[in-house]
Amino acid sequence: MVIQLFPLWAILLSALAFFQPDLFVGLKTQIVPLLMIIMLAMGLTLSPKDFKQVLKSRKAVAVGVLLQFLVMPIAAFAVAMAFGFDTELTVGMLLVGSVAGGTSSNVMCYLAKGDTALSISMTAISTLLGVVLTPFLVSLMIGTSVDVPVSSMLISLFKIVLLPVAAGVVINTLFSKVIRKAEVVFPYISMFAIVLIIAIVVALSSSKLVEVGLVVAAAVIIHNTIGLILGYWVTYLLGFDSRVCRTIAFEVGLQNSGLAAALAVKFFTPLSALPGTLFSVWHNISGSLLASYWSRRAVKSATYKDSSN
Repeated sequence: MVIQLFPLWAILLSALAFFQPDLFVGLKTQIVPLLMIIMLAMGLTLSPKDFKQVLKSRKAVAVGVLLQFLVMPIAAFAVAMAFGFDTELTVGMLLVGSVAGGTSSNVMCYLAKGDTALSISMTAISTLLGVVLTPFLVSLMIGTSVDVPVSSMLISLFKIVLLPVAAGVVINTLFSKVIRKAEVVFPYISMFAIVLIIAIVVALSSSKLVEVGLVVAAAVIIHNTIGLILGYWVTYLLGFDSRVCRTIAFEVGLQNSGLAAALAVKFFTPLSALPGTLFSVWHNISGSLLASYWSRRAVKSATYKDSSN
């Protein structure tokens, strides 16, 4: 229940950060360590066999990752242009669109009765690829007008993402029995960390939030919707079954927006982190609603098949 109420906690703490920014502004330097904790928690849920799953579902993984790094960056750029965003917000949108899928996609996939093993594999693969592709895509799409620190972002992503995830996989492999007993707390740790990151970013951009908050929220909702729709229907038209379609929809539509916000604060401006902050809240709401809908449909479909046999 606590995890399912993630959007509520995010909204409540964000409201506190908005009205009392001084409580959180001083925690700016903790954004990266908090994100590393989230990545470590993700790694602790993975094992080498999860990566072997890629070999069993090569086509689905390839399509999902391709959509991930094509649909979301292009959609982010198109939405930013359509809304006439300035450079700061455009960079923020592109960061959201260019990062890997978020770990929340695994939870939503499970709730929607999708292919959870495939979801975990795709998140792991896109996370590893994102270390290189995220700075490259941002630089490619906006680097002509903004000095994008590609090499610095690459090094930071290696430290923030790759090392913690790899450490988590190694620890889980060596001490799997101990980790299995403690894994129930990992989602709570991740939730606390991401909610705190959101609050810090809201505090840092509170002065601008009144001016652009609603417009950015609308852009974020459209961006997320594009990812979910194309993630599902492109794979459906390619002939994948409904479980795989649901899985890829979540992988494409639900981004690691906490990472996007952290990169924005570190390399650009607090305002650039606003799209990632709002996306973090919204994609958990949209994901939860969609997971609930698909779960009910899956149950009805299974019941119908049983009764017809």
